[in-house]
Amino acid sequence: MSTPATYNIKLPQFEGPFDLLLFFIERDELDIHDIPISTITDDFLAYIRAMEALNIDLASEFILVAATLMRIKAKLLIPRKPVDEEGNEIDPRDELVQRLLEYKRYKEVLDDFRNFESDRRQRIYRGNTTKELKSIASKALVDVELESLTLFKLMKAFQRVMTRLENAQARPVHRVFNYHHTIQGQQLYLLSKLQVGFKTSFEGLFD
Repeated sequence: MSTPATYNIKLPQFEGPFDLLLFFIERDELDIHDIPISTITDDFLAYIRAMEALNIDLASEFILVAATLMRIKAKLLIPRKPVDEEGNEIDPRDELVQRLLEYKRYKEVLDDFRNFESDRRQRIYRGNTTKELKSIASKALVDVELESLTLFKLMKAFQRVMTRLENAQARPVHRVFNYHHTIQGQQLYLLSKLQVGFKTSFEGLFD
């Protein structure tokens, strides 16, 4: 009796629901400012169903974003759109677009940071790096308001810290050599050369 064939299905892993949405947008070359909610919602729900079919636990954020997408989709079906105080129509997608743009900036900064960190690890620094990092960080974070601190600001601040450390380490190093001759010794040497009856050239004084 032959053993039935088994198949391993692998789904791409995403760091979160916004990472998945950005994947759909980039894959289909969609305009992030004009997202086709119906299409992207169907793709998002299809991914969730595939994950559930494989008994893979989904983070609550995925469920929340799925509900948000369906709510936006329902609002877009309403003939009469809500308006703001100035009478302009409110696009139900606006908040989602802003969060996607913010998340995209996070990813770009994080990628830059990873590349920067990888490059930094390949270099060998001298001195008390931990002490220097703390000193530079205390100066770099002064202009960051804790009340409005976001992940994007935090990563940018840390990036500034690492850049300042790079600049500090790149400064030219001045070497000081120990000169074995003293002024007093040279005075005695010149006096001995200038004794009465002793002839020497001007260059000979500096031999």
